[in-house]
Amino acid sequence: MSDRFALTGARIFDGADWHDDAALVVKDGLVEATAPAGAIPSGVARVETGGGLLVPGFVDIQVNGGGGVMLNDHPDVASIETICRAHAPFGTTALLPTLITDTPAITAAAVAAGTEAARKKASGFLGLHLEGPHLSVARKGAHDPALIRPMTDADEATLIAARRNLPVLLTTIAPESVEPARVTALAKAGIIVSLGHSDTAYATAAAFAEAGATVVTHLFNAMSQIGNREPGLAGAAIDTGGFYAGIIADGIHVHPGTMQLALRAKKGPGKILLVTDAMATIGTDMTSFTLNGRTIYRKDGSLRLADGTLAGADLDMISAVRFIHRVVGLDLDEALRMASLYPAQAIRQAHRLGRFANGTAADIVGLSDDLDVKNVWIGGEKVFGA
Repeated sequence: MSDRFALTGARIFDGADWHDDAALVVKDGLVEATAPAGAIPSGVARVETGGGLLVPGFVDIQVNGGGGVMLNDHPDVASIETICRAHAPFGTTALLPTLITDTPAITAAAVAAGTEAARKKASGFLGLHLEGPHLSVARKGAHDPALIRPMTDADEATLIAARRNLPVLLTTIAPESVEPARVTALAKAGIIVSLGHSDTAYATAAAFAEAGATVVTHLFNAMSQIGNREPGLAGAAIDTGGFYAGIIADGIHVHPGTMQLALRAKKGPGKILLVTDAMATIGTDMTSFTLNGRTIYRKDGSLRLADGTLAGADLDMISAVRFIHRVVGLDLDEALRMASLYPAQAIRQAHRLGRFANGTAADIVGLSDDLDVKNVWIGGEKVFGA
């Protein structure tokens, strides 16, 4: 394909507005313009999409695995590439492979793999999400409690050093295991700090926002809940304007009614955004896999340990978009922003991801009118579709 082409025949959503009878012009892997279909510059190759919708590629900031692979089990570049490939057919064009609480050696291997993936410019790789080990045992979820521990000076230095070699580094921590001064140091180093797996109180969460935390991990799951006298971390995530909050929209992790309440109540400028918290099962027919030596079972749309504890999600991003639109009742444009623009904003990448404008990445998803993924382009290169 030419390094300059125009996608035609579909309705275009640029992240803010819809465009009918228009074309999306791409040059050298970047969006050049959204132009009237009758005003495509001469010499530009036309690519007919056959109708449907063209929308910004989805950005997923919490992806534990895919394609049969868990980052924890195989913290190497090949696994990162496998995970990115597995999620592309579901519309995810940029993601953060996520390492669940593990040993220092596994964490170091994951950081080294992420550094190499960034150097290679692996398609779809955005950076890393280190979820733990500095969490609360009381809200451990599926994390191995034997591996949860407080952050030390050495841990802080390791994270700061890792950020220098990664385009994006997000880490989920709990106030029970990390002092506010460390959060400030991490944030100053360019690390996105998220609160999660915590039993913390509202006031403490708000103080950590002041210290530099800007995201809350999987809202309502593995955290202190909203009560009449104590709003907990869930309440702080909604009521603190600086927080972005991921939510797992599968109908299992959070009730649709609870999602509606949170979406109506969320104080900005931070937004609620979609995450999959996906595991190795995505893109496969596997019925079980292991994490930290424990078996996780896939059944009835969920992933659980033997004791019934939820362990990540059997969810892809287009399914999350359909759920938040069709079941929760959000307008389609807002559902799409929750999968693209808002996560890009949360990790400070909205200058190049999550929308179509001159100079943004040509990460594009072609959808049918029924919201099935037809085609996917990453950096202007088609990675899925006929």
